[in-house]
Amino acid sequence: MAETVLTNTGLDQFLARLDGGAEARDPAFRRAAEVVLGLLALRGADRGSGMPEPGPGLVRRLLVEDLPAFVYVPPGELRAYPAVLGALAECFDGGLRERVAAVVDESAGDFERAMGDPGNLTWYRWYASLLRAMGTDLDDAADVRRRIGALDGAPLPDGVLRADLMGRTALADTVLAEALARAYVRDAEEPPATGPLLTDHAVAAGVGRVAAALLDRWTAAGLAEQLTGAYARFAPGPDDFPHLVLADALLDEHMDYHGDPGIAVPPPRAVEAGDPERDADALLAAVEELAEEEYEPYGGEAPHLLYALYQRGCDADSIARHAAEYEDWTVDPALEDVPVAVAEGVTGAYVTPPVPELVRLLGSAGLTEDDRARLEGPARELAAVADRLAATGLVLRAGDAFGLTPRGAATVRYLLRVRGVAAPTAAETTAWSARELVDAAARWPQAPAAHVLADWLRARGDSAEAWSELLAALGTVHAHASEGADVRALFGLLDTAAAPPGALRGALRDPVIGAYALHALRVRGEEADAIQVPVSARALLVLDRLPGKRGPLEDRRAAFDAAAADWPGGSAALVAELAEADPHGADRVLGPLGISLP
Repeated sequence: MAETVLTNTGLDQFLARLDGGAEARDPAFRRAAEVVLGLLALRGADRGSGMPEPGPGLVRRLLVEDLPAFVYVPPGELRAYPAVLGALAECFDGGLRERVAAVVDESAGDFERAMGDPGNLTWYRWYASLLRAMGTDLDDAADVRRRIGALDGAPLPDGVLRADLMGRTALADTVLAEALARAYVRDAEEPPATGPLLTDHAVAAGVGRVAAALLDRWTAAGLAEQLTGAYARFAPGPDDFPHLVLADALLDEHMDYHGDPGIAVPPPRAVEAGDPERDADALLAAVEELAEEEYEPYGGEAPHLLYALYQRGCDADSIARHAAEYEDWTVDPALEDVPVAVAEGVTGAYVTPPVPELVRLLGSAGLTEDDRARLEGPARELAAVADRLAATGLVLRAGDAFGLTPRGAATVRYLLRVRGVAAPTAAETTAWSARELVDAAARWPQAPAAHVLADWLRARGDSAEAWSELLAALGTVHAHASEGADVRALFGLLDTAAAPPGALRGALRDPVIGAYALHALRVRGEEADAIQVPVSARALLVLDRLPGKRGPLEDRRAAFDAAAADWPGGSAALVAELAEADPHGADRVLGPLGISLP
């Protein structure tokens, strides 16, 4: 029991101060008092008065960090913990009651969210909740032992993975062990007048035993023994998740691409459910084999290839195109993410595509048979890597095309999500707001972005309201985005031929995409009032039609000069308007041309 592990917490003194009131008789309050005083003392609260002093910093930490990590609180009993803190603060002078009350009030929402957040669950807290739902007496170790076997195969909360619970449990175990060790050392160096928090006898049994005793008291009696003994399979530890090494590698890839795990990758078009942990282990085995010398020079690129395929929306890619990029050949940026058709029934050794197909894949005119011969060796080596991955059944290769199978897509998504990368499902992206959708899709390759945008509109019946909401997100909502050109480019991915005309006409006045809407209406042969289109929108369409960084510098300058010649007021007026409408994009396009913004 925790009372025999954490001594001199001042619990009896605190309950005596309540003078037998209703709170002191409430079992939930008494349990909360035992936990709160124990954790405050463990975290180093001053116990000079006999009771731990609830400093505001410790109170905040207890509510939003420690309780969600270590303690199972039955439904309806959360309010007991702030009540204990308030009553404890009243035992001290110097305005502590008011300061603690302020912290409790400020932290109330965070406390409730943290206690209810499935992401904060540990194996102990989760199984305690399941046992209680079964009617188990959580204070009775024998009852816990009798009933826990019935939880074999119990489902996890929605959106929670076994690896999530494992990771949170491992972290909580480490934090609790460190807190216990520090408390023991602290009392040994400066023995408190009230007596030590941990006895030599308790610590002699090992910090792990002490932590287990506390967790038993704070979740369910005897639960730690069951989860490390007869039912250890219910609570797998880090050794049971070797594939997290691959998950870390994919996280590194995502950070290289985006720098933030919260930036979403596009959802796959097709996903097939399997056993994601087993499939991830198989994929890890292939990746580790590919790191061996016989698969040089591209074997070590396996995690990058897996991530690159996923972030394309799992559309198939070209072996030859990837090999050309690895060999520093020039590949047209507009073609880098173009999907490759997967031919059915194509098997056998890899053959480099013929020259006309290479020209189409790379966007490089003038390629010869000699060029194809030079690419053959690297392409075959890369194909060998794809074939080893394909042996798992999670990757496919058919001729020059390679990609993730539907089950492979599910496996890579699992590996991304287990490390906190935003990897939504198609259903999740469909449920996003227009602004959330545009924020994400502007970072995606065109093919998956177009697919998800179309699905979003289709899910709303392609209504005028949905179109108007999406067009506003493409325009006014992102008027001053640093990557505004990427947002505006999404307009070109929409099937505006099927758009309700009223939604397009309503966008004419948009200062960002008004000219885009005008052009779409004219292509459809419909009447549109060009006078409604703001000057800024006209300028942005000019900017977006310039060749940017593609092509010879003199051709790019000639394109700008031609556009400026048709602009009212000439180049100075156009540059001024662009600097106002999109300074980031204008500087990126015009700077290399030697044109400075005002």
